[in-house]
Amino acid sequence: MPTVKFYVREGLLPPGRLSSPNQAHYGEEHERRLRLIRALIGVGRLSVAAAADVIAAIDDPSLPLHKALGSASDSIAAPATERPEGPAAEDDDETAWARAAVEALIARRGWQVSPRSRHVESLVAAAAALARVGHGDFVGHALEPYADAAERVAEVDLAFVAGQARRDDLVERAVIGTLLGDAVLTALRRIAQVDASARQFGDRSAPPGDEPPTPGPASAP
Repeated sequence: MPTVKFYVREGLLPPGRLSSPNQAHYGEEHERRLRLIRALIGVGRLSVAAAADVIAAIDDPSLPLHKALGSASDSIAAPATERPEGPAAEDDDETAWARAAVEALIARRGWQVSPRSRHVESLVAAAAALARVGHGDFVGHALEPYADAAERVAEVDLAFVAGQARRDDLVERAVIGTLLGDAVLTALRRIAQVDASARQFGDRSAPPGDEPPTPGPASAP
């Protein structure tokens, strides 16, 4: 992890109060900011430049909090799958179909999000990939229930964030909650899938909680 002096030199952290020619004192405000920087760079794996953009958004009092949170969210978001190459970079058939499905979902639910945001592009890319491998029906089967679940998760996320009064604390909790919340949500989904599979397809005589062995070299035919 880079030193405090490095963060000061890069403009992410304000200089401390000089206590001697070669020493500086850092107070509580510095500790708060340093925690945010480490959340962005250490947990979020942002570049120093991207972290600086997020911090600039936090420190800009003219920028609404929603925009500051959006800046942090966009910085840690996984990039959308690249658009098809070509002179006009137009959507291919699967992407056009997926985009129509996603935009219809956003319209039905009244979500306040740009149809060209990185998050929407990521969803379009995933739906298009499903169509390309012959599983486009998953979109019709799962998109609406997934959206229901996502709204409930988002409410929990915002409740976790909203208890903080300071902008930097809010953004720090949003970053940590999003990154580690993704890991928690994925793990819970896998656990629930095991349970659902056991209930529907498993051996009802097996003791509760037993999972089928993972295939490996020793069990391969």
